Amino acid sequence: MLKLIAAVSATLIAGSALASADCTKHPKAEWMPEAQAQAKITEMGYKIKKFKVSGECYEIYGWNKEGKKAEVYFDTKDLSIVKSEIGK
Repeated sequence: MLKLIAAVSATLIAGSALASADCTKHPKAEWMPEAQAQAKITEMGYKIKKFKVSGECYEIYGWNKEGKKAEVYFDTKDLSIVKSEIGK
């Protein structure tokens, strides 16, 4: 039973490891408009399944240009990648 609890705990911790990113806080007036951000992210080679605002970041769930699953956090002003997790 103890092994099961440890395994479940490890899975939950691993699943939430990318739960947030530490993006720079910019005034909303300086944020790249969402539609423009989505277009530029697509130009970077990502296929977006879901796009959302996550705190001070733009976040996508989708695939990178190699077709691997991707969860990526972007700076809202310049779209620099703040944090990413690419599937294997």
